[in-house]
Amino acid sequence: MKVPVYNKSGKESGIEIELNDSVFAIEPNNHAIYLACKQYMANNRQGTHKSKERSEIAASTRKIKRQKGTGTARAGGMNNPLFRGGGRVFGPRPRIYAFKLNKKVKRLARKSALTYRALHNNIIVVDNLSFDSVKTRNIIDLINNFNLSNKKIILVVREPNNNIYLSSRNLSDVKVITASDLSTYDVMWASTLMFEQESIDVLERIIA
Repeated sequence: MKVPVYNKSGKESGIEIELNDSVFAIEPNNHAIYLACKQYMANNRQGTHKSKERSEIAASTRKIKRQKGTGTARAGGMNNPLFRGGGRVFGPRPRIYAFKLNKKVKRLARKSALTYRALHNNIIVVDNLSFDSVKTRNIIDLINNFNLSNKKIILVVREPNNNIYLSSRNLSDVKVITASDLSTYDVMWASTLMFEQESIDVLERIIA
């Protein structure tokens, strides 16, 4: 499929580029997208949750009441899980949530996500996204030129660009990602993908 190339002012430059159908026009696989997003979120979990169990509570070990004759359940000490301040039964323990996903499944997921964005015309190609200075206004003007205010946007660049990154870090709905680091989760998170023209070639070379 062909898409027009715009400049930063939001106007067409008169150039069209061909998007690779093997990346932007495949039969989408929803389950692959689900697995890739699930792995991304699982890998970002710290897994440091911990609650104290009965043996870890600092409490007196004195038997608080006699074994029989009270009419209530027997209790050995204040660390009993039934008492206030006692240990927790089967509480959370530190664990690793990460799991393995095959490369072919992850590649299929990225292609499927990109296909959905292309089908809904949520892909914009800009000839150049570089700026001479670090100003948040640069990014805001870029967004307004394409009428994308109040939308989640990912700026996909060919290589790390400090000026773009520093200019956008105060904007919660804007992310700057290099083409090689673009994940399925990122594609599904954004409502619009704005590609630097040269980043298209990098992305297609990686996952085509």
